[in-house]
Formats: sequence, structure tokens, C-alpha cells
Amino acid sequence: MGKEKLSFKELDDSSSPKTTLWWFFLLAACIKVLLFPSYRSTDFEVHRNWLALTHSLPLSQWYFDETSPWTLDYPPFFAYFERFLSIFAHLVDPKIVHLQEGLNYSSNTVVYFQRFTVILSDLCLLYGVYRITRKLDSRKQKLIWSLVIWSPMLLIVDHVHFQYNGFLIGILLISLSYLEEGRDLLGGFVFAVLLCFKHLFAVAAPVYFIYLLRHYCWGGIVKGFSRLLIMGGLVAVVFASAFGPFFHLGQIQQVIQRLFPFGRGLCHAYWAPNFWVFYIMSDKGLAFIPRKLGFNIQTPAASFTAGLVGDSSPFSVLPRITPSVTFIMVLLALSPCLFKAWKNPQPQKITRWISYAYTCGFLFGWHVHEKASLHFVIPLAFVAAQTPEDAKHYFLLSIVSCYSLFPLLFEAQEYPIKILLLLLHSILMWSGFSAQFYDSAETGVSTAHTKKKAGQFESKGSLSADVRNNGFVIGLIEKIYLVGLVVVEIWGQVLHPLLLGDKLAFLPLMLISVYCALGIMYSWIWQLRSIVKSH
Repeated sequence: MGKEKLSFKELDDSSSPKTTLWWFFLLAACIKVLLFPSYRSTDFEVHRNWLALTHSLPLSQWYFDETSPWTLDYPPFFAYFERFLSIFAHLVDPKIVHLQEGLNYSSNTVVYFQRFTVILSDLCLLYGVYRITRKLDSRKQKLIWSLVIWSPMLLIVDHVHFQYNGFLIGILLISLSYLEEGRDLLGGFVFAVLLCFKHLFAVAAPVYFIYLLRHYCWGGIVKGFSRLLIMGGLVAVVFASAFGPFFHLGQIQQVIQRLFPFGRGLCHAYWAPNFWVFYIMSDKGLAFIPRKLGFNIQTPAASFTAGLVGDSSPFSVLPRITPSVTFIMVLLALSPCLFKAWKNPQPQKITRWISYAYTCGFLFGWHVHEKASLHFVIPLAFVAAQTPEDAKHYFLLSIVSCYSLFPLLFEAQEYPIKILLLLLHSILMWSGFSAQFYDSAETGVSTAHTKKKAGQFESKGSLSADVRNNGFVIGLIEKIYLVGLVVVEIWGQVLHPLLLGDKLAFLPLMLISVYCALGIMYSWIWQLRSIVKSH
């Protein structure tokens, strides 16, 4: 029996980790190619327009052009990236990069070209995954690769709906891998590069600042100050490379206005499942009761969900929320993590802290897109392989976050695809986590009497003790909550049309937002508790 196990291990080790990772990537790429003809959102035209304006106009007009309503609102590095892609787009089909004739262009050439660029840009994600997992054992590597490379969320958002999140998250993972290795200077440099590609990743900047200040710069006046100057100089060089040309042209104010259009609503068109869902619902509930009693409560005419700049975020009863309020709330939510990063800056904790930062930004930020859940769900995949508790948390979070993206694909032909993706992902997670923590469960059972003698903090029937002794186990409350997702989906797809028809058409989407927000809030509390209790 021992010889058989050894032979299987040798067979498993016969191919190098790099080769295996490439197979993971290629399998995912084949599925993405099959999805080329599927639904694409307005983001597809957004990026096509950016190809056109960066190719057709001089740099001085990039952030002023309004030929399309989808104006350039990403930082300069992403604009340079689009300019690079436009060179090849022009060779494939010149109409793609024509500013006027290319508007809403939808031929096969533009569809295939843009979707293919997303697959190629995922090579950055592949490298980030490789760097951050290369020192792990084979079982953990394959578990994490399956969670990230085969992520249904990335497939839905990037390769159907259309964006470049995998590329950007890959840069984040490269930065985190350097920090975990103790190479703080490189980690800070790569994060600065990321901010110049997409500024919304700046939510984690306070954590980066505190961690690097304490871990890299602290330690004597001369040494600390010199390191601070080196880090600051490196970051300044990155930002100068991105924004320097626009500063030279006197356009910084225009660029900043494009990057931070605070005139948009508190929530996106489809409410992201965050804290503000409960706030808005409370306001509507508080306004409904007085109206029924005869009080004159005005119904605001403006919208919570303005996609374009304009009057936004009205409330009937509760105080109006402004961008500054959301900024303060994010910082307050971050403060326990910042305290931990300052008190004991441990490289092995940085991925957990950064994931928590993006969770805070998602829950309490201004005009949050539902797609922003990728910013914390993907990094948490690397944390999930550490303990059974982390795995249980990730299992719930990943399913809830993926389900919250379902309204992005609202056409009937994509419905079986998103259902199948989530089911396969759930089965894959269950199998992977069960295999990963099976051995530790056996060890836990054999030493159970020792733990009882020692007197554990958790009670005998607690969930933590359950997970520790039985490997990967999902608690009863979590199971009930996950069943609730099925109920919400049945209501939206079957019962609502059958019972109400076209009445209250907003209700199914609202239920998804509210119900998923409960799961995301649970995740935030779980992460906060984990960080506060850590040593």
C-alpha cells in the first residue's frame, strides 16, 4: 500500500508546477473562447471607445474628448495600455479605432479582438498566482489555482460582461507576493504601478502605507529616513511617469475630475450588496409609514443610481450621504487593521489585511460597483487554504459574491451558463477544501482529549471546534443561508413573474442585493473578528 501511494506521488510530481499551471490556464482559455459570442455589456463599447480615442487623438485631448458618453475615466497607465492595444486593433480592423465610424461597432473582428486581449492580459494574473504560490506544497497550489484561474466571477465579469479585472488583480498579486517575501521596496513599487492603472485599488493604500512605514522604514533615524526617501522617491517616479505629461500640459485638474466623478449616485445602477442597501431600504421604510399616516413626506426626484454625473443620493427621512461620509466610514472600518499592521507588521498577514481593506471599501464606499467584490474575493482564495475556518468562510463568501453578479447577465441564453459555473465552482471548492483539510481532521480527532484537558476558549459545540476536529465543515446557519439563495432565485425566476407579472419589477433585483448584502456583511464581521483576535 505504501508503494502504491509513493507511485501516485511520483506520478503527481512528474510534471513541474509551471507546466501544471499552464494547463489550468489553457483549459480556462478554451472555455473563454467558446464564450466569445455571448452577451457583452456597455463596458465593451467603453473599452472600444478608449482604443479609438487613444489611437486617433493626441494625448492632450484624451481626458477632454466627449465623442462618446463613455469618456476616459481610468488613470494614465491604463490609457497607455489602451493605446498599445490600439496599434494591433488598427491592423486587425481600422474601423475599431475610428473615433466617429467606430461608435457602437459590433462586427466579429472587434468582438474577437477585444475578447482575445482580455485572455492575453490574464497572463499577468497567471504570473501573480505563480509568484504567490510557488513555495507552497503541491496540494495547496492546485487548490488555489482552481479557485483563482477557474474563478466563475472572473469569467462572468471579464470574459462575458467584459472588463480587464484579471489583468489588474494580477498586478495586485505580484505586489502581495513581494511583500510576503519581505521585498517591501518592490511590493510598494508594483502597488504604485497598480494605482496608476486603476485608482479604485487605492482603498488599500492606508494599509500599504502603515505596513511599509513600520516594516520597511522603521528602525533608527538615519536608516528609517533614508528608506522613507527611497520608497517615496520610487513611488514619485511611478506617478510622474503616469501623470507627468498631463501635469506638463496643465491638465491635472481635468484628469482628477474624470477619475473622481463624485456627482454619480451613492449606489451603482444595480445596487451592490453592501451596507448602503440597508440604509436606503431603511429610509424608504421610514418614509412609507408617515405617508400612510397622512404626513407630507416628499419623494425625491433624483436617483441613487446615477451612472452619469448629476444630482444624486437623495433621501426622504435619513440624512443625505456624501462622498466624505463614505470616506470616513471606510477609514473607521479600516482602523483595527491599521492598528494591527502598525503593532506587528507580519508579511504572512499582508494578504489577509489587504483583502479586508477591499471588503471595507466595498461595504462602505461611494458608488461601488458590484464587480468590485473581485478585489477581495480573489486575494482571499490564498488565505482560504491556510485553515479550515478560512476555507469555510471563503466557501460561503465566494458563492454569495458570485451569485450577486448574476443580474449582470440578464439574457436567457446566458442563464444556464452562470448557473452551471456556480454549481461547478461550489463542487470544486467542496472537494478541494475537503481533501486539503482531511489529514488535519484526523490529527485533530487523535488529539481531542489533549485539547479538552488544555481547556479551549471555544465551547464544545462551537463552530470553531467543529471545524478543527472534523476538517472542512459548513455550519447549520451557513447551510440555511445558502439554501436561502436558492429561494431568492426561484422567487425571481418563477414565482414573481407567475404571481405578480410586470408589477414591482424591481423586487427580484432588490431581494438579491439585500440578501447577498447579509452574506457580505457576515464576511466583513468574520474578517474583522479574525484580524482583531490574531497575534
